[in-house]
Amino acid sequence: MASERPFAEVRRKLEDTVPKLDTAIAEALSNADQKRARDYEENGPKLSIFEQRDHGSLLQITGRRRNALQYEIGNPLTASTMTRHQLPAALYAPLRVILFEDEQGRGIFEYDKSSSFFGQYGDERVTEVGRYLDAALEAALRNAAKRRRPLQR
Repeated sequence: MASERPFAEVRRKLEDTVPKLDTAIAEALSNADQKRARDYEENGPKLSIFEQRDHGSLLQITGRRRNALQYEIGNPLTASTMTRHQLPAALYAPLRVILFEDEQGRGIFEYDKSSSFFGQYGDERVTEVGRYLDAALEAALRNAAKRRRPLQR
């Protein structure tokens, strides 16, 4: 997914709209805190950033550092709706996204559709969650990639 916006602007927009994972939710889930889980499901973000890695800095070994960030994005409750039916689906949750800068300085997202990973299990309950994640992730990335329109006077 290509943006006309500069890499730094796309990054800032993504990180402003997809929050970092609230680590307290993982603790609440592991303690079977049903009330906290329900509250998170109803009021928490659809997606969160679990991890972020500066993949571009690894290229310094070649003398050519690049702007490239790898994100793990997902939702622990959404993941549990799949893994309760197909535990191996945990291999693909959270989802991985790379944001990199092209030669013109624009931000580019690269990612795989989650439904392609989760569909392999042949379990419609898991595939359905994969389709939901496709839509949620695409909406978040499109929001970060789209150019703001100037105000009309």
